[in-house]
Amino acid sequence: MAGITYPFKANEIADYDSIRSADSEIYSQLPAPFQAAVDKYPHLLVYLHMLPLSTIGGLPLYFAKPSRKLGDDTKPNYIYPTNNDGVFVHILSNHVDARNSYIPIEPCLIKDYSTLVTQVEMKLLELRGDLLTITTDGDKKSLLLKYVERVTTSFHGQFGAAKSTFNLGAKKIEPLRFSKAELNAVTYLFIRDKLGLGVLDPLISDPYIEDISCSGLGNVFVEHKIFKSVKSALIFEFPEELDLFVLWLAERIKKPITFRSPISDATLPDGSRINIVFGKQISKRGSNFSIRKFAGTPTSVFELVDFGSLNYPILAYLSMVIGNGLNVFVSGETASGKTTLINALTAFIHPLAKIVTIEDTPELQVPHKNWIREVVQTTKTDDTSNAVNMFDLLRAALRQRPNEIIVGEIRGPEGNVAFQAMQTGHAVMATFHAASVEKLIQRITGNPISVPKSYVDNLNVVILTSMVKLPNGKMGRRVTSVNEIVTYDPTLDAFTFIEVFRWDEVTDKFEFPGYMTSD
Repeated sequence: MAGITYPFKANEIADYDSIRSADSEIYSQLPAPFQAAVDKYPHLLVYLHMLPLSTIGGLPLYFAKPSRKLGDDTKPNYIYPTNNDGVFVHILSNHVDARNSYIPIEPCLIKDYSTLVTQVEMKLLELRGDLLTITTDGDKKSLLLKYVERVTTSFHGQFGAAKSTFNLGAKKIEPLRFSKAELNAVTYLFIRDKLGLGVLDPLISDPYIEDISCSGLGNVFVEHKIFKSVKSALIFEFPEELDLFVLWLAERIKKPITFRSPISDATLPDGSRINIVFGKQISKRGSNFSIRKFAGTPTSVFELVDFGSLNYPILAYLSMVIGNGLNVFVSGETASGKTTLINALTAFIHPLAKIVTIEDTPELQVPHKNWIREVVQTTKTDDTSNAVNMFDLLRAALRQRPNEIIVGEIRGPEGNVAFQAMQTGHAVMATFHAASVEKLIQRITGNPISVPKSYVDNLNVVILTSMVKLPNGKMGRRVTSVNEIVTYDPTLDAFTFIEVFRWDEVTDKFEFPGYMTSD
C-alpha cells in the first residue's frame, strides 16, 4: 500500500500520547482558531511537533476556509481542514521542486497501525454471529463505529465505560485495550478503508482538489483550485503495491479490471470521474489512474466573473441567447472549464423548462426540477449489441418533448442527431473538443460526426474556453471568444461567423468587437 513520505526530515516522536497541549510551547504560540482545532484533534499538535520549523520557515498558518488569494504566495505554509472529520492538509513550499507539497494530516501519524486494525477485524470475526447486519440503505458508518466500540476500550475509557469482558453465549471475549491515540487512529483507518478509497480518501475529501493523478510509480499529483499543480506526499514505491491498489480500487468502484480488460472508466459515489489503466504491458511506468473530482455545489456565473473567466457584458449576452432558446456549444481543450461553464449557464434556461441531459459520465448539474438525467450504459458484457450509447439516448430524448437538450460531450454520430434536433426546433447545448470555430466546423462536418455543411448554421453560438497564461505569469481559465455562426455559402464552400467577444491576453480584459454587428 502507498505511504506518506514527508518532503522534510521529520522530528522523531517516540510517544504519541506524551504530547499534550498544556506542556507544549508550540501550542501556546498558536492563535485561538488553531488551538481550537488542536484541542479537538490532538494528532494535529503531534504533526506540528514533527515539523522542522527552522527549515520550513516557522509554524504554518491555519485557515478554516482558505481563500484564492493564498495562491499568490510563492512560499506557502498553510494548514486547512478537509470535509473528512479530523483530516487536514498542509500546503508547503518545496525548494527542490517547482511544485509545492501537498501533505495529508491523518489521525494515523507516527507509526503503522495496520496490525491493530487486523486485531479489531479478528475480534469482530469472533462476534460475527452477534453483530447487526449492514444493509445497503442503512447508515454504514455509524454501524461500523459501533462495531469498533464494541470490541475495544481505551486506557481511560474515553469511548464509554471500560469493559472487562464480552459475553457471547457461554463464551467470554477480552476487549482490545488501546491508548486514546491508538483508538482514534484505528477507528479512522477502519472507516477509511472499509467505506472510503483507502489512502486516497484524504484527497477525495478535500473540496479544493479538482484532479488527482497517479502517473505510475512515484508521487500522486494533485490539481488544486487555489495552489494549482502540487505534489502530494502520497507515494507508490513498488510496482506490486501499485498493481494491488489499482485492482482493489477497481473492485471498490464495481468496475473490475484484468489483463484482458485493463482499462476502466467509472463514476465514484460522490460523482467524481475515474479512469484506471492496469499493468505495465500497456503503461510502462506501471498502473495509473486519474480522478476528476465532482464539485458538490456548481460554480455560479457570478463566481466565474469573480474568477475573471468572463465579464458581465458576456453574461448579459449569453442570458439573452440561452433565454431565447438558441443553440450553444461550449468548446475547448481538456480541463479548460467547459463543463463548469455549461453548468453555470443552465441558470439562464427558463425555470419552467423541461430539460434532458445526456452524458457518458454524469457531470452536468441542472437546477431545474423538471430534469431528466440520462447516462450511457457503461457496464461491459459479452453482448455489446444491447449497450445503450449517447446516440440512442439522444434519439430517445427527441420523443420526450424537452425544451432544452444538453449533451455532456459530442464525440461521434450523436452529433448528427443533435443537429437534427436543432432542425426540428429543439434548443440544444453541448460541450465539444475544438480550439477554434474553424476546427469545430471541421470536426462536425468530418467523420464520424458527419453533419451536412448546410446544417451547421443551426448552431447559433460557439463559446471558446481555454486554460491560458495570464499577464501575471499564472495559469487561469478564460472564455477566449464568443462567436455567432451566421451562414454557410455553398458557392464558396465557406462559413461566415462573427466574433462578438474576445479575450485580450495582454491586458486580461474582454473586448466587444461585435458591438453593433451582432445578429
